[in-house]
Amino acid sequence: MSFLWPQNLWLLWLALPGLPVLYLWLLRRRGKPALRLSSLAVVRAAAPGSRWRRHLPPALFFLALAALLLAFARPAARVTLPWARSTIMLAIDVSLSMRVRDVKPTRMVAAQEAARTFLAELPRHIEVGIVTFAGTAQVAQQATLDRPSLVGAIDAIQMQYGTAVGNAIVLSLAELFPDHGIDLTEMTFGPRRRARSLDEKAKPPPVQVTPVPPGSYDAAAIILLSDGRRTTGVDTLQAAKMAAERGVRIHVVGLGTIDGHATMGEGMAIYLQLDEPTLREVARMTGGEYHHAGTAEDLRSVYRNLGSRLQVHTRETELTALAVALAVGLLVSGAALSVLWFGRIA
Repeated sequence: MSFLWPQNLWLLWLALPGLPVLYLWLLRRRGKPALRLSSLAVVRAAAPGSRWRRHLPPALFFLALAALLLAFARPAARVTLPWARSTIMLAIDVSLSMRVRDVKPTRMVAAQEAARTFLAELPRHIEVGIVTFAGTAQVAQQATLDRPSLVGAIDAIQMQYGTAVGNAIVLSLAELFPDHGIDLTEMTFGPRRRARSLDEKAKPPPVQVTPVPPGSYDAAAIILLSDGRRTTGVDTLQAAKMAAERGVRIHVVGLGTIDGHATMGEGMAIYLQLDEPTLREVARMTGGEYHHAGTAEDLRSVYRNLGSRLQVHTRETELTALAVALAVGLLVSGAALSVLWFGRIA
């Protein structure tokens, strides 16, 4: 536990030790007149159970004051909370290397099966969008709660040449922040090479984003799956920086061969090497996680673990309101017991 206003803790250390001393002094001061004025009071005080009842309400008041003083220092702690995100973007590599069979039956089929399982286990109130990427990136399905439409988009994947990892990240951000004016075409080719048709809706101008702490945006996350390295398009780390500035976490799944040779279905030998250093850096920059999946079972396990983790999140949470509520509860309990047992608030 930490405190946002730790300088106020001196009140806690100053007041609490003196209160028991004050309470004992008041008991001794009130005890002598009681002996002189009423022998009945002495008998009642000596009755079994009366001693602890006499001290319980003041003890509750003491604890309530301690909670209030603690609240004045604004305590905070890392607390696991229900998942607050509302949208997940799945960015899936559909380059031709996904036909390789080192992940059975093929990388592509394993990725499709794992994605379908992920959707089935994800809570229904969470929207999911799908971006596919090879030499270019495209939105296969906008974020929706309609799971059959998402499964249909996964089943309809068509593989292409190239691997534009950065484009996939940028396009996912454009879907999550439609009012930020993110234009993938201009980022790729520049504004002069972009032809605008008369029927095309004018996009808002780019928004100057004020950077926030990486991973602090709780309304969305991106899960990026790739089996290779960028060959075209926006620089991967430039795209990751855009996500980090917006607080969006990118959880990266590296699929297949890390280094070495693999063979395509047609027997043509190609060199496939997963760009793990870059993919790990993407996850690190954005506050996400990196996972390597070398088999279909590994991939299913990664998606399953990500699905369960994304349903909760851990964050620094201020506990002042909780401390105040505890103090109020203790005060009310102490007052109620005092009235019930003694007919007054002692």
